This record gives sequence, structure tokens and C-alpha cells, in this order.
Amino acid sequence: MAFLTSLILAAFVGYIGAWYFGAVEGNFALLLFLATVVTGLYWLAERFHFLPRRRKAAEALDASLVQRRDELSRQGIQHVDTVDPKVRERLLMQPWWLDWTAGLFPVILAVFLLRSFLVEPFKIPSGSMMPTLLTGDLILVNKFTYGLRLPVINTKITEGTPPARGDVMVFRYPPKPSMDYIKRVIGVPGDEVAYLNKKLTINGQPVSKQAVPEYFDEEAMRYLKQYSEDLGGKQHLLLNDDSRRAGLSEAEVMAFPNQENCRYSVEGVVCKVPPGHYFMMGDNRDNSLDSRYWGFVPDKNIVGRAFFIWMNFGDLKRIGRFQ
Repeated sequence: MAFLTSLILAAFVGYIGAWYFGAVEGNFALLLFLATVVTGLYWLAERFHFLPRRRKAAEALDASLVQRRDELSRQGIQHVDTVDPKVRERLLMQPWWLDWTAGLFPVILAVFLLRSFLVEPFKIPSGSMMPTLLTGDLILVNKFTYGLRLPVINTKITEGTPPARGDVMVFRYPPKPSMDYIKRVIGVPGDEVAYLNKKLTINGQPVSKQAVPEYFDEEAMRYLKQYSEDLGGKQHLLLNDDSRRAGLSEAEVMAFPNQENCRYSVEGVVCKVPPGHYFMMGDNRDNSLDSRYWGFVPDKNIVGRAFFIWMNFGDLKRIGRFQ
């Protein structure tokens, strides 16, 4: 078993190393699921086979000592050499290969359940959601609001509350589902979303947008126009970059399912959101690769609703809830 366990642990380490160096496309949910299953099997084997066997060996040692003491006592020998207590401890001690598998199972199981069904941590990798979320923000994502989903396969098992306009949502990037993206829900199923000349309209109704003081982008070392937008009753800030045009060229737009629902022009884009899909945009409107470029997010790709910044090592004041 020690040799087999060494091979299993080496396989996990090899996969993580290959993922780290970019040799394979990693899947943390799958890795955590396999770790839970493997350590769970070792935990069961320890509880119902290995531990009882070690206890039986310790009991046999105790019985042999009692028998020896009784036999020597019958011979008139009263002073009997005692056995080092460490011998019994060694008989009961978990071997290293169980300590590194069965011993870790409760912790891995707790992390698996917490991450799969309650909250999952993410790190913001880019500035597409500025000024709401900044590069380096560490956020928490609610995994049950939109309905519980089975880990790895992401199949929904409870309905939950459907995503609403204005929610900040994490989802699997449609062109590459192994990647997680974060954007704001702009259009829900049945909506007609128009973003023309940098003005957002939903179902023919302009979305309220009020100018606020300019935002200083520390990464680019420049000022950007900043607005307060009321989307679905949720107030949030967004940025516009006057140096970027509103329209998209055909070369910038990827081919995607239901693309016939969208019309592109030099002014921008108009899309009719199909059933079971969502239209997503970044708050950094002119610097966000979103539904305007790669299409709609299907319900099956939803991961959860982002709601809390739990750490930013460069700015502790950012810790807290956000809209």
C-alpha cells in the first residue's frame, strides 16, 4: 500500500506541476473531487480495516504480556521485565501513507463541500470590472443563490433565484468553459439590449446614468469618465474611455451560438437575449471582453453571484460588500 499511495500522490503532484507550468489545462474542481474520493476511500479502509487490525495487534500484545506474567508468577517469579510502552504506540500508530490520505480526508471533504455548495473564492485577474472590482481583489462567490449545482459537471439540482439585471456573476467563459469569467448581468432571457454610442437601453428604455467625478486609473496613469448607473434597482459605477469607439468590427466579434440575435454597427450592438441565456458586460465598458464580443452566457455555465471582497493585499480598505 505504501508503494501504491506513493504513485497516487506522485500523480497528484505531477498534475499540479504540469498545470502550474502550463503543460496541461487544469481543472481545480475535478482535482478537488478526485482528492475527496481518494482520501475518502483511504479513510474508510482505515476505519474499517487498518485501524481494527492495529488494535487487534495491540490487544494481542497485551494478552501475551498478561499470559507471560501469569506463567512466570506460577513459577514463583514476581519481578517481570516490562515492555517498552512505545512498542504498543508503534503498533497503533498510523503509517505515513494513511496519515497523508485518510488523515487529510475530513479537511478536504470540508473544503470540497464549502467550495461546491456555499462559497468559492476567486481572484480578479484584470481591470474589466473597474471601478467595482480591481485587479488583485480576492472575492467570495455565493454558490447557492442561483441554485445548487453538482461539482465538476455543473448540473443544477435546485432552482434557486434566477440571475437579475445588475448582479455581478461568475460564469464559465462560453468559448473556453474551463476558464471562469466575471461580469455584470445586463440582459436576462427575453430582453432586447442595445448599447449604442455608449448608451445602454433595455427593452427600449434608457438605463439611467449620471456623471460623477472622473476616475484615476493607477495602472494606466490616466483619468477616465465615471458614471453612476441604476440597473435593475442596483446602483453601481462604470467607466467610459473616450479614446475607444462604441462600434465593433466583424474581425473583433467571435462566432457564437444565437449570433443571429445580434446586430452590429458603427454605433454599437443590439441583441435579443434568447431563453436560458444572459447578456454580460464589464463595468469598464470600453475595456471589457464581454457578450458584445463572444455572445450569450447559457444557464449551464453559471458558477455563482459575487458579493464580497475578503482581501486586497494592496489596499485593505477595499474589504467589504459591493454592488
